[in-house]
Amino acid sequence: MATAAPTVAATDAVAPAKGKKKLIIIIVAVAVLVLAGGGGAAMLLLKKPAAEGEDGEPTAHAVTPDPKAVPIFVPLDPFTVNLADREAERYAQVGITLEITDNKVGDQIKAFMPAIRNNILMAIADRTASELLDRNGKQQLAETVKREASRALGVEVGKEEVSAEAEETPKKKVKKPAPPHLPIKAVHFSNFIIQ
Repeated sequence: MATAAPTVAATDAVAPAKGKKKLIIIIVAVAVLVLAGGGGAAMLLLKKPAAEGEDGEPTAHAVTPDPKAVPIFVPLDPFTVNLADREAERYAQVGITLEITDNKVGDQIKAFMPAIRNNILMAIADRTASELLDRNGKQQLAETVKREASRALGVEVGKEEVSAEAEETPKKKVKKPAPPHLPIKAVHFSNFIIQ
C-alpha cells in the first residue's frame, strides 16, 4: 500500500501544473486580443478620414448627407404609352417615382394628379423608341417629366428646347436666367420597357 500513495501524490502534483499552464495561455491570449483591438482602434481614430485630402480639406467627392433632409418619394401608377414611331407601332411602359422637397408638395401632387399624369403621358408619347433606348434619352425624359409635373403644379417653367437658330449662331456670352426652383427634386424610373 505504500507504493500506491506516492503515485497518487505524483499525479496530483502534475494536474495543478497543467491547469496553471492553461490559465497562463488563456491570460496571454486575452491580453494579445485586447492589445490588438486597442491598437486597431487607435489607428482608426488617428488616421485621417478617406474623404479628406493631404491638406485636411474635404475632397470634391466627399458627400456629407444632411440628416434633416430625408428624401420624400411619391410613386406614380405605371404609364403605358404609344410612342411616336412612324415605321412600327411601339409602346413604352414606364414606372415613375417623383422625389419631392417636402410633404406639402406631396399633398399638391395628389390634388393635381390628373393634370400631372396628362403632362407626363404627353411628354412620353412625343418620343420615339430610338430616343428612349439610350441613357441620354432617358435622362432627357426625366428632366422633361420633372418640368411637366412642376408645370401641372402651377410652377412657371421656361422652355426646354433651344431653337435651331440659337445653336447655329456663334456663341456669345448671353446671360441666362436662373433656373426656376422646382418642387420636384428628381425623377426616378422604377421600370422602363419599350416594345
